[in-house]
Amino acid sequence: MSKSVKRKIFDRIKKYDTIIISRHTRPDGDAVGSTMGLCEIIKATYPQKRVFLDNDDRSEYMSFLGGEGERPTDGDYKNALVIVLDTGTVKRIANNKYDKGKELIKIDHHIIETDYGDISWVEEERSSVCEMVADFYLTFKDKLILPVHAAECIYTGIVTDSGRFRFKGTSGETMRIAAELIDSGIDLETIYANLGAEDFINLKFRASLISKIKITENGVAYLHISNALRRRNGISQEQASASISLMEHIKGGLIWLAFIENDDKSVRVRLRSRFLGVQELATHYHGGGHECASGATVYSAEEEAALIEEADKLLGEYKKENPGLI
Repeated sequence: MSKSVKRKIFDRIKKYDTIIISRHTRPDGDAVGSTMGLCEIIKATYPQKRVFLDNDDRSEYMSFLGGEGERPTDGDYKNALVIVLDTGTVKRIANNKYDKGKELIKIDHHIIETDYGDISWVEEERSSVCEMVADFYLTFKDKLILPVHAAECIYTGIVTDSGRFRFKGTSGETMRIAAELIDSGIDLETIYANLGAEDFINLKFRASLISKIKITENGVAYLHISNALRRRNGISQEQASASISLMEHIKGGLIWLAFIENDDKSVRVRLRSRFLGVQELATHYHGGGHECASGATVYSAEEEAALIEEADKLLGEYKKENPGLI
């Protein structure tokens, strides 16, 4: 199945003179790395083609990988192939013109809620879509060109979405693909330096948040960051969202949640876990994602409290059935 769908995608890329590539809103390393990496592979292999990245927002955290270049016009969509990566549902696509092309391809690794696209390549067990893009390149290695910067973008996405090769989904194949990218000549030191670099103002803000973390009866750790608090400290919403990592290593805290207020008064929720899944919980609150890393949205304090209560119940039941977990 995988080989046949990859062949279909390869044939479509060869066929079209104009290709437009998009990803999900509020992009992470995998979304940025996969789109930029695939874009550069196609451009290097077929310099006569017109290849665009078209997305409505950007990631400050991933800005070290470079810009996305000139965006296509409405007219460019008329006879274009559109490829959407790392996006489980159409409502999260960072491009409201995604369906204006002649054909649409979906490449993703999220649990399927509703599928879309004329061609859909989904592998839920993969660590990242970047791993899939690298696999696509390796499948047609004799026909495609991998520029070093494309390899750096793809490797960055694998590293970030796999939690530095620690999360579920990291396999021997993940490591073998990462090795191929390293052997292409990427600058590991620069990649990790950028991923680990943090502004001092953000470091101080994160330190101040530790005292605001709360723990439920069964060990769910959670944190609420208001717009007022974020703005008072000069912190972007993206930086505030990264606060989820503060709770990752709390002993007994197998579920941790970060609630970040949006400008429209809704609240973005980042859900993380180890051992047990939170994806189904996220779907109850306008979200979804991976088994142990999902996102959701709540629209009131009551809905936020209900999510916390449901997470606490879920964790309590899991601990009863699985005593002794860290």
